[in-house]
Amino acid sequence: MLIKDAMTGSPTCCKPGDKLDQVAKLMLEHDCGVIPVCEGQKVVGVITDRDITCRAVAMGKAPTVIPVSDVMTKTVYTVGQDEDIQAAIDLMEQQQVRRLPVLDADGNIAGIIAPSDLAPSFASNNVADFLLAVSYWSRKPAGHSAAV
Repeated sequence: MLIKDAMTGSPTCCKPGDKLDQVAKLMLEHDCGVIPVCEGQKVVGVITDRDITCRAVAMGKAPTVIPVSDVMTKTVYTVGQDEDIQAAIDLMEQQQVRRLPVLDADGNIAGIIAPSDLAPSFASNNVADFLLAVSYWSRKPAGHSAAV
């Protein structure tokens, strides 16, 4: 199965200059915890609900004045929509990320793929192993930003 057959298409995106409160409202409206940050159709980062909480709110900064670019995760792992879903599974496990922006042949955002999109392709005994692999917590050095 190809990634484009399993992904969630046409994701809601934001811009680096958008304010965090706007992005939080998008997350609430679209019931998601990650939004690709795009310049045009090119992904330049991702912002998660955790980025907003831990990098802004917990530091006492007001989300109404902080641009996405100040707290977004800049290291982004992506997959191509025409790749086999195994490529997404492997990358998620290797990088311990749960959501990957999906790019079209021109490198433009085409979708997002998450474990819930991949679940139907697993044999039931592999689901637990996969979820453990992408969710395993490991301590990163201070100041290190992990990709989502």
